[in-house]
Amino acid sequence: MKTVTLYTRAGCHLCEDAKRVIEEVRQQAEFAYEEKDIDADPELRRRYNEQVPVIAIDGQRAFRFRVSPDRLLKELRG
Repeated sequence: MKTVTLYTRAGCHLCEDAKRVIEEVRQQAEFAYEEKDIDADPELRRRYNEQVPVIAIDGQRAFRFRVSPDRLLKELRG
């Protein structure tokens, strides 16, 4: 089973949009999901500070800023 990770932070409207897309896709595909608040980890904040949201699949960055349900499904199935 693949794992989707959303790197996020509080108050990020693009992060909320990405989370909605992930939740929509979970209705169509099975995968593990985790969220990581970059502001809770200095290394993640250094790495992703100006880039959130970042969506990784199995530890590999797949999307930054925006994602569509179709593109996420394609990555998960591909």
